[in-house]
Amino acid sequence: MDGLDVTRALRNRSNVPIIMLTARVDESDKLIGLELGADDYLTKPFSPKELVARVRAVFRRVDLGAGHSEMIRAADVTLDVPRMQAKVGDRAIELTSTEFELLAMLMRQPGRVFTRGQLLDAVRGDAAESFDRVIDAHIKNLRRKLEHDPGNPRYVLTVYGVGYRFADQ
Repeated sequence: MDGLDVTRALRNRSNVPIIMLTARVDESDKLIGLELGADDYLTKPFSPKELVARVRAVFRRVDLGAGHSEMIRAADVTLDVPRMQAKVGDRAIELTSTEFELLAMLMRQPGRVFTRGQLLDAVRGDAAESFDRVIDAHIKNLRRKLEHDPGNPRYVLTVYGVGYRFADQ
């Protein structure tokens, strides 16, 4: 598969952000890539600083999109973002702000695997100097509050050697 085929296949299944990095510099190639669903198109050679700026721009657009709605629902878990309230079915659960942010991030994209580093960056910011294992402690506390049986989680699942994901039930 070439990049255009990958973009086409991804777009049929997902709204994941796509930035094409390619040696194809013709205007027609750029137009095809963008028409197939790429969020941005960058030709080689490129500056690493420009790539980082473009990634941040795409994430800003994604963050401002529908993914950050007022209410987040996945499985039978509901988050009321403005009120920072969480429910499992009809049962209200009390979460710390960090637990709430972690759960919101996971629930916004059920099934997507997040690394510990990604989760840490999301709740602490890029400048945080913490160990990614801190996330494990927060996940353990979150499961204790969220899950009926924390030892056999139904919602927040571990992807061994990688990180965590919210069940895509």
